[in-house]
Amino acid sequence: MEARHLRYALALAEHAHFGRAARALGIAQPPLSKQIADLEREIGARLFDRTRQGVFPTGAGEAFLARARRALEEMTAATVDAGRAARGETGRLRLGFIASALLDPLPDVLGRFGRERPDVRLELHEMASSRSATALIAGELDAAVTLGPPRGTGAEHLVSVPIGHDHLIAVVSSTHPYAGQASVSVDQVRRQPLIVAAGEDEPAVTAGLRTLLGDDAVDGATFARDVHTIIGLAACGVGVGLGPSRISATPRPGVWFCEVTPRTALPDLVLSFADRDRSPVLGAFLDTVRRNCPDAGAALDRRLGGPRGSGSVPSAAP
Repeated sequence: MEARHLRYALALAEHAHFGRAARALGIAQPPLSKQIADLEREIGARLFDRTRQGVFPTGAGEAFLARARRALEEMTAATVDAGRAARGETGRLRLGFIASALLDPLPDVLGRFGRERPDVRLELHEMASSRSATALIAGELDAAVTLGPPRGTGAEHLVSVPIGHDHLIAVVSSTHPYAGQASVSVDQVRRQPLIVAAGEDEPAVTAGLRTLLGDDAVDGATFARDVHTIIGLAACGVGVGLGPSRISATPRPGVWFCEVTPRTALPDLVLSFADRDRSPVLGAFLDTVRRNCPDAGAALDRRLGGPRGSGSVPSAAP
């Protein structure tokens, strides 16, 4: 039994006449009559009564047609669902990210992706770079946004592209002596109690701060989980908070942001994903990143060979 047999039977029931049903189906009447007869033999029951007044379903035919109608509806829905999934319009995306990425560029990226793919289920996990890198390598995430590219065993199987560049700035309470200054020097910062990201969570940042400020300054610092905590502790007068310049995009009463001179680059904000991942949803997400982060788009094009209208992810270039 094939889908066409179901369509033939439904058309015959609708038109109650072999000739009219055949014309509606775009076939000749004899093949239709033969197909219905073959269907009845396969089922082992007469589905239609042939009368002078027309062709009408029997009791067995009514039962068959009810199921046939539902079966064709399910087949149509299955085709639609498969197409949407292949285009990345449905499914799931598991994304790990550091808190500072919510300042920029994730709000625009996630907002646009959500508007364009409302039926994709986003599973968002705020976590430190080290944790999200481990989860990505283990297959627990589809993509991760970290400070610096993931490292360690398995990282060689990831594609990593920068989606943001940043430099170090300081944040202090509005009552702090540095408040009102456009910039402070590294030597000035070194002499103050510091608030920095937890070393085990962001090792790349901590290593850079140790090189810049020395071990004693970093070892004596207050360690915070994320940039929002750094700002909050600075507002309380705990010390000088150090973080990426994007934190100044979220002004808060009671704090002041200063440039740190000389300007010190921080590890790039990096988007990573498995190089063998062919998920259409991931492909759609990467295309959204392309449109919102031009630098990332160029890097993705170099690694993956350009945008993918189908939403699939080709293998990465070596």
